Amino acid sequence: MSEGAAATALLFRDDAYLRAAEAVATETLTVEIGGRAAMAVALDRTPFYAAGGGQPGDAGLLRWEVGEAAVETTVKGDPFGAPGAVLHILSDGATPPGGGTRLQAEIDWERRFGCMRVHTALHLLSVVLPLPVTGGQIGPEKGRLDFDMPEPPGDKAALEARLNALIAEDHPVAAEWITDAELDAKPELVKTMAVQPPRGDGRVRLVRIGAGEAAVDLQPCGGTHVRSTAEIGAVRLGKVEKKGKQNRRVTLLLA
Repeated sequence: MSEGAAATALLFRDDAYLRAAEAVATETLTVEIGGRAAMAVALDRTPFYAAGGGQPGDAGLLRWEVGEAAVETTVKGDPFGAPGAVLHILSDGATPPGGGTRLQAEIDWERRFGCMRVHTALHLLSVVLPLPVTGGQIGPEKGRLDFDMPEPPGDKAALEARLNALIAEDHPVAAEWITDAELDAKPELVKTMAVQPPRGDGRVRLVRIGAGEAAVDLQPCGGTHVRSTAEIGAVRLGKVEKKGKQNRRVTLLLA
């Protein structure tokens, strides 16, 4: 990575509903990803979410005065020698914009909004199943959480009913920040066993579901979420699969 690439401003952190934004291409480079060489574009600012925390990177489109290119996915630049940058991975055969090009970055909104609904629903799943989380994955139509759960849940239908009741209560969802030291003083906020929340700039982002001290859920999260639980809509619980001596995977689907 040349010295021309700079840290990317993450617009989705302040507004997960931002579908498009003007940006400048700071650099174009070739990266090895998914077993193939792909063209990647770094931007000075982006509404695209870079894959992380079980949430996939956004797809979409980059448009500029003399061209356009489809974005297949979005990743963090750190593993590719671009610390702080967000890399927009172009589809095969796409012609990238040159460095310094002013463009419009547009996300695939339907896909993103589905991921937002599933992500918030999974936070609520960790409320109705208050067990340590060992893993997770988010998609636009379904997701799953893995729990430290030696025995299967007794009544899946009752869990599903409790989950849908929480969703229907229309709790507000908002992000806030605390310092690393404040998180260290409240380790119970971290529900994941293997993955710790991202640190590095002295503060950690929390997602709160519900208002004030009466919050339904509060935990570190860098992903995108809906503004209120009612936007999730009805969900159903799928398979509960054993994934090890004490691990069980619970699948959640948008109804």
